[in-house]
Amino acid sequence: MTPSINNLPLYRLAWRRLRRRPLQYILFVLGVAIGVAMMVSIDLANGSAQRAFSLSTDAVTGKATHRVVGGPAGLDEDVYRRIRVEAGFSPAAPVVEGYVVAPALGEQPFRLIGVDPFAEPPFRSYFASPGGDSGVDVNGLLGFLATPNSIILSQDTAEAAGIALGDTVVLDVEGRVVDASVVGLLRPADSVSRRALEGIVFTDIASAQEMLEMTGQLSHIDLIAGSDAALAGVAAVLPPGVAIETAAARGNAIRQMTAAFELNLSALSLLALVVGMFLIYNTVTFSVVQRRPLFGILRCLGATGGQLFALILGEAILLSLIGSVLGLGLGVLLGRGTVGLITQTINDFWFAVNVQDVSVPASSLVRGLLVGVGASILAALVPAIEAARTVPQSTLRRSTLESRIRRLLPWLVVAWAGLTGLGVLLLWLRGGGLVTAFGGLFAVLIAAALLAPPVTAAAMRPAAWVGDRLLGVLGRMAPRDIVRSLSRTSVAIAALMTAVSVIVGVSIMVGSFRGTVVQWLDQTLQADVYISPPGVTANRVSGALDPDVVARLKTWPGVARAVTSHTVQIELPDFGRLVQLVAVNGDVSRGNRPYAWVRDDLANPWTALEMGEGVIISEALVLKEGLPIPPPPVTLPTTGGPRAFPVLAVFYDYSSDQGSIFIDNDLYLTLWDDPSVSAVGLILEPGVTADAVIADIEASLAGRRDVLVQSNEALRRGSLEIFDRTFAITSALRLLAVIVAFIGVLSALMSLQLERARELGTLRATGMTRPQLWVLTLLETGLMGIVAGLLAMPVGYVLAWILVYVINVRSFGWTLQMDLQPSYFLQALLVAVGAALLAGIYPSIRVGNMAIASALREE
Repeated sequence: MTPSINNLPLYRLAWRRLRRRPLQYILFVLGVAIGVAMMVSIDLANGSAQRAFSLSTDAVTGKATHRVVGGPAGLDEDVYRRIRVEAGFSPAAPVVEGYVVAPALGEQPFRLIGVDPFAEPPFRSYFASPGGDSGVDVNGLLGFLATPNSIILSQDTAEAAGIALGDTVVLDVEGRVVDASVVGLLRPADSVSRRALEGIVFTDIASAQEMLEMTGQLSHIDLIAGSDAALAGVAAVLPPGVAIETAAARGNAIRQMTAAFELNLSALSLLALVVGMFLIYNTVTFSVVQRRPLFGILRCLGATGGQLFALILGEAILLSLIGSVLGLGLGVLLGRGTVGLITQTINDFWFAVNVQDVSVPASSLVRGLLVGVGASILAALVPAIEAARTVPQSTLRRSTLESRIRRLLPWLVVAWAGLTGLGVLLLWLRGGGLVTAFGGLFAVLIAAALLAPPVTAAAMRPAAWVGDRLLGVLGRMAPRDIVRSLSRTSVAIAALMTAVSVIVGVSIMVGSFRGTVVQWLDQTLQADVYISPPGVTANRVSGALDPDVVARLKTWPGVARAVTSHTVQIELPDFGRLVQLVAVNGDVSRGNRPYAWVRDDLANPWTALEMGEGVIISEALVLKEGLPIPPPPVTLPTTGGPRAFPVLAVFYDYSSDQGSIFIDNDLYLTLWDDPSVSAVGLILEPGVTADAVIADIEASLAGRRDVLVQSNEALRRGSLEIFDRTFAITSALRLLAVIVAFIGVLSALMSLQLERARELGTLRATGMTRPQLWVLTLLETGLMGIVAGLLAMPVGYVLAWILVYVINVRSFGWTLQMDLQPSYFLQALLVAVGAALLAGIYPSIRVGNMAIASALREE
């Protein structure tokens, strides 16, 4: 009969140690909590923004299976008559939509949906049951039809803003003020529908056409079809340039815009968890090392290696559960702040989205919990196995682990070379896209961390020689103490190096990005004054200027030339990609625009563009779609059907990562029958100042809110403000990663102090003063910081190269010019040394205050 094994005494010993040494375990929990919080906050913010867009899109799509869409200007409303009368198809519902801002409802954009209540019931249930639980009462529907500019809101939105039935809400529609009357409140019974309607304003289709200046036009027509065959009759009556697509197609294309941005944020958020794994490994290793004598005694008394393995891993799992749960709570709080930054970036660069609150799905919390616990188990696995495999005699010898680490140094160099090679291979592979690219980046980063022990050991030899000559005995002792405890100090150095190298890499990337954008703005923005309608989003011009205003601007006194443009969004049939089509009557850069490629026979591509010989496309479109150089003709969906255009040149463009296409304005007007103008750039005559012209224009257009007049300097400054706002969240992620590394160094120093208590007590007993102990401790931490900082410089440069030339190109399709500033590397060294010295303050004070007699009695 096999005797049963009782692990209860081991658990009691673990609990007793937890009570005696709580700080070390608190640092363990903090490292896990911060790493999980970063990941969960980004996940929640990304998910909330995407969920808000999806819910809003689903609320508009309803039960529609297909939709009829036209060109940039929309559909002629006669198409709806053709579908219903000539094709005899039903159900079909016309829709007009755009974006408005209502100050009374907050500063976020709302989706304005114009509908026909009589055609709505098969598609959307909001108007199907007047007087029911979710619908609008009969009086509300009568007001909806009879009252111009009447709107219907979600009851939750109205209550949050303190708006009641009959109130007037001021809507800002691209700078034009519209007074709208609230005639109904929607009360969906389920929470999903309530959230979906939070960012939507419904109005009658005629009112929407008037508000959005789309008289006689529709945005699209919704259809419900049992099969594609049922749509044959509809397709037969559609005019050229009008197509049928699935209801989900446009939403999917829009959602794909932010996929790279979200993946970049998620990868950065994992950084703190990677650094946290070093901290966890450090903590668990120290826990094992500090209990070597106890484990040796337990092994001699009959405890098995499996029991010690289970004990150490069990401790790590329990602490990681506590840290992960704390991280989930902190992540939800951080997510509420992060969602604003992410939403603003999405609004600036891609599409308008209204996020009222952060949704907290169980899947995000479970994922955060599993990643936190899984990372902790992975980090604790090696020291747990080491403790389980160690025989009792060697467990009792203090030098066992350190001698093993020193024997591993050459193999760590081999592992560095192998992991770096794997990283290079992953970066070289393009088939996996961003996933393999980030895999390669993390492989290179982890490989660099493996170099920390051999580099530290090599660096401390000359450091001891220099320290001996400058500081005497203390200068010689500090480097030797670091090498003697290499298993602990090298891991803390690796964690700090990882965090600081990311600071260097991201700083170089952001600085290079900013420098490239500044240079591009200087080359591209050559007009003196810019006029456009105020848009819902900061980075894109939407809507159109009043034709009378455009005509007046072209003949304004002091204006040498007026360059007009009209920007619309189209979907390229060959790629299924939404791009910006820009109709222009000239080059606002005055010939200074930088090009990645120009057709060999063209001295100036704009001359050929103005003659209608082709189009000029952006570098982002070429790189995103993997087009060869020279690029093949690009097919555009004109009102007369798809038409291929030769590519005249490829230009650098940092305003859109989806791609931009320049086309001559006259050719655009011929093919799309759209005379609208989105923006005007005024090039002034010599001697005429921009401020004077702007003052005259604003005085002449006083009272008009649908025209925004900016100087060249103001537009450039606004563009850089958008850039800085976009990277604000990156700075926050870098700071949190450094905090985790700081905790790692503090944990290492506290553990070293505990392990060396008797040695330090002996030094005090033989005459070393408290200030000398403080100097010794701070010398050790300073040297650790210097090694981490110096190692972070080349690693940070490599990371910057990967971010600029691989990650950025695959994410956004932009070629950046790397800008290496000495300040980036000096910052790395200062951050590393500063973090290490700050982490050493408390341990040095504690060492100086220790009781000598107690330290000498330590066993």
